[in-house]
Amino acid sequence: MNPVLLFRKSYASKYELLHAEKYFRVEESRMSCQNSLVIGRYSVLPFYEELERDLSLIGSRLINSLAEHRWITSFAYYREMQGHTPETWDDENIHACVHPGPFVVKGKMSSKKHHWNTHMFAETKREALELAGRLKMDADIREQGVVYRKYVPLKTLEVGVHGLRHTNEWRFYCYQDCVLSYGYYWSAANCWEQAVLKPEGLQLAHKLARMAADFATFFTLDIAETEEGDWILIEINDAQMAAPSENDLDELYGRLKEKVQL
Repeated sequence: MNPVLLFRKSYASKYELLHAEKYFRVEESRMSCQNSLVIGRYSVLPFYEELERDLSLIGSRLINSLAEHRWITSFAYYREMQGHTPETWDDENIHACVHPGPFVVKGKMSSKKHHWNTHMFAETKREALELAGRLKMDADIREQGVVYRKYVPLKTLEVGVHGLRHTNEWRFYCYQDCVLSYGYYWSAANCWEQAVLKPEGLQLAHKLARMAADFATFFTLDIAETEEGDWILIEINDAQMAAPSENDLDELYGRLKEKVQL
């Protein structure tokens, strides 16, 4: 199948689009993607299942199947990644959690990180449950479901508005078990020159890419350094929807094109 980017231009910068067009045919309508391997850049949500079905009717398929997408977005990846990522509970087992706090509370796919102090961080379990109740008033997060994560202090380079920590965190784009590119996560921060990806962080990314490749094809890994100098997985995202952060777009799209054509 010929690869094509199904690109929702209203969600991306013109800068990214210019780089994407160097390497891929770009379409805005799913009906123009016949007989293609479709990379749904910013365009697969909110109706992934329907998009997959419509593409199948014209001889095409998405780079991540619906099952692969759900492995990521349902937080099912936590089962495989335990030991490499903060301990996590959901509404089904939070009652059994004996960790007193603090917690990070978020949706399974997204968070209110730009309101860290009031919409993401909770000092105690009681506060975490109260925060989860408020978050569920947001229809998008209510549909995702909420997770409660043990707060692990990360190496902080800068503190932004509402207490948001700009940490030593990096986003890796992966195709199967191959790391395509990586860049500093916090694009809007002023501290990016202080950020250093140490060999241990890169090694962890390669290890987790090999593990995740058994369950998904195109994904991102967000990996960060803790205050103690260890490296951990923060989260996995479907790379079709993940913002590039400070990834080199020529490297990302160029290497992706090489891989999907093999």
